[in-house]
Amino acid sequence: MTTTAVRTRTDAPAGRLPGTWGLGIRRGGLEIRQFFRQRDQVVFTFAFPVVFLFLFASIFHDDVRGSGVTASQLYVPAMMASGIMSTSFQSLGISIAVERDEKVLRRLRGTPMPPASYFLGKIWLVLFTGILETAVLLLVGTTLYDVDLPSDATRWLDFGWIFVLGLTGCALLGIAISSVPKSAKSASSVVVLPFLVLQFISGVYISIDTIPDWMLNVGALFPLKWLCQGLRGVFLPDSAQVLEQAGSWEFGRIALVLAAWCVGGLVLCLLTFRWKTRRDG
Repeated sequence: MTTTAVRTRTDAPAGRLPGTWGLGIRRGGLEIRQFFRQRDQVVFTFAFPVVFLFLFASIFHDDVRGSGVTASQLYVPAMMASGIMSTSFQSLGISIAVERDEKVLRRLRGTPMPPASYFLGKIWLVLFTGILETAVLLLVGTTLYDVDLPSDATRWLDFGWIFVLGLTGCALLGIAISSVPKSAKSASSVVVLPFLVLQFISGVYISIDTIPDWMLNVGALFPLKWLCQGLRGVFLPDSAQVLEQAGSWEFGRIALVLAAWCVGGLVLCLLTFRWKTRRDG
């Protein structure tokens, strides 16, 4: 009986290991749990754009001539775009650089987990925090600054693809820039500086109609400017189009630029991503 029992247990087929997608979902759950365990990071991530929205909307709250909106209303979609880029580009650029420097990536590379599962986990984290951040800013904007939610399905559809393309493009750009810092100590400076500059020349902190054209042209090379413009087109009345550089929302061009950044960001990731630091070879 003992021999039979042993043979039965040995011959039983082993359970199937989860695939890339299943491991990516599990990895995403782990990333989200780790994120919320760091309370100071959670508070800073979600409070930063809300605090800036409150400050700028309180300082600049007059009507913008000929646009049918107030300055405070202009800041709501701008801060939403900034929040999306913060939870994707800035978050991934810094966190992946730190994990590489602490040899976390090197250890993960030596496990049977497919590399794609690691990146899927990061995307789940970015998607979750991006949705939460956007919901918080929408709540503040509609409650305190009289921003109206879209009343038709077309605008919500526009919001959906702008959010997805913008988040994806910024996330891929964040993964790509994570290879630039030489150490974890320099990661914040390397990532935050270009993000801060982009916020000033993309219509986040300063209204588009007051930024020099050459700065706007530089900002137009990156996704944040188009993310801001698209969200203004969703949440502001059409009368506010006069403030845009082209005098219209340009949804078609926004889709092309954001989609191009998704493709270009992926190519940059494939060309630049490293599992080890330069000093490790």
